[in-house]
Order: sequence, then C-alpha cells, then structure tokens
Amino acid sequence: MKKNILIIGGFSGIGAEIADKLKDNANLYLGSRSPKEVPGSQVMSFEHDVMAKPELPVELPDALDGLVYCPGTIRLRPFAQLKDEEYMEDYQINFLGAVRVIRETLPRLKEADVGSSIVLFSTVAVQTGMGYHASIASAKGAIEGLTRSLAAELAPKIRVNAIAPSLTDTPLAAQLLSNDQRRQASAERHPLKRIGQAGDIASMATFLLDPSSSWMTGQILAVDGGMSSIRMI
Repeated sequence: MKKNILIIGGFSGIGAEIADKLKDNANLYLGSRSPKEVPGSQVMSFEHDVMAKPELPVELPDALDGLVYCPGTIRLRPFAQLKDEEYMEDYQINFLGAVRVIRETLPRLKEADVGSSIVLFSTVAVQTGMGYHASIASAKGAIEGLTRSLAAELAPKIRVNAIAPSLTDTPLAAQLLSNDQRRQASAERHPLKRIGQAGDIASMATFLLDPSSSWMTGQILAVDGGMSSIRMI
C-alpha cells in the first residue's frame, strides 16, 4: 500500500527533488506558494503560503505517513545591519511555519498504521559558527530544539529528525552561487571539494521517511560535505 506523504515546499529545490524520488511509490500532497499542475493521480498540488495562514487549504487523507517541511531562507548579513523584522521573518518561515503545519497535521500523523516520520531542515551554521549567519542560524537553532523535543514527546508513534545541510545548489542559493568564481570558492571550503546538490539532501530525506530508518529519531543529520566535522591540514 502506498504511503501518504505531505511536502510543504514541494515544487522547488530540495522539496522538488524529494517529490521526484517518491512520486512512483507514494501518494504525494505538495504545497507551495507557486504550485504547479502535476500529471498523475498520485500527486495533489495546492497553494500554501506559510507566512499568510496556518490552515492547509486541501483535504488530506485521514492518515499521513510522512511530513517534510522545506521552506527556508538564506539571509547572510553583518549582525549590526540586521533589523528586528528580518529576524522575525526568518523565524516565521523557518520555525513557526513548521510548528503550524505539524500542529495541524498531528492527528493524521498519529493515524499512520506503522508510525509516521517528520523531516525538518536545519543548517550546518547552527553547530559550526559562521559569520553573517546570526539570523538564519538562530531560526534553524530553534528547529533543532523542536526536533529533539518533539521526538521525545511523540515517540514511539511519530519519529522526528532534521537534516543540516551546507550550501546546496538550489534556487534559494542562486545569489551565492551566481558565477563560476563563487561556485569554485564554495566548493573549496568543503572537505569533499564540491557544492551540495539537491539530490544529496533528498536522498537523506527519503531515507528518513522510509521504514529502514525506523530506529532513528531526535537526530540532527549533517549532510554537508564534511564542513561541520573535518578540518583539512
């Protein structure tokens, strides 16, 4: 029987890649500010802006086997230049949006036959101090706290894990990777000497949604080219 998977932010970058990997084996519900028509009866697309309203404007199945929350921001700016409203926007999109979606779907996640899985997204910048990341690292730090707290509260029925990528080649990062020089410089900062691809992160997400990861919860998983754990001599 095919699983029911809800992906918020399912039409761009990592979310689109996750959906592509799952489309043949799951019933997908894809929410986005700019939804697209997707052929096939196994995919339902709908408009959803996490900043506008918490309610999901779609009829979801009674049981959800998985939830992936992909919306995020990359706001890199000196601390002294960051305004309160910019911190709040990052917090709203990265953290409170996830809280609202989880709260609304929790009854359906609890109805999954063999337990369900929530996948959230942090960043390498939470555990590895990086200049100009004060706002985004703070918001994603809240995601890491939420991941561990919910993993404890919702066990054993619902597993909750987060992925912490480094810079990944997606539309969200386009400005940071806007020319060959920037791309090469970013690649060189990583021990594996390349930029992350959406497929690298999506592979971890699909693993966390799969029963093969059924003994994992409360984890922050670094998929970052070695950035957080290796120092090259």
